[in-house]
Amino acid sequence: MTGEVLHWLQALLGSDTPPEELASRYERLGTARAVAHEVLQERIAQLLTDPLKVTVNGIATVDNSPNLTALERRLAQLDTATAPDDPPAVGPATMSVIALHARARR
Repeated sequence: MTGEVLHWLQALLGSDTPPEELASRYERLGTARAVAHEVLQERIAQLLTDPLKVTVNGIATVDNSPNLTALERRLAQLDTATAPDDPPAVGPATMSVIALHARARR
């Protein structure tokens, strides 16, 4: 994994994931996009294991719904983001010139 890929992953996921873990995931999965997808899916799953909102009347309320929404939005944006290890975009096919000739009249 190159430094550029590591910086892209840290910018997308935050710096709380150790670079060694990102590198091992990259070796296993093969692309930065797959690594980011897996990490975001794990974070969403972790949020869903506990209740999203807990209220203790008159004392405190903890609401993780906005966090879940933000992670789901980030996961959706991942499909349109360009990763540094993505293959170069293929441009339009080269055009060929075909000469047209009028047919002889019968």
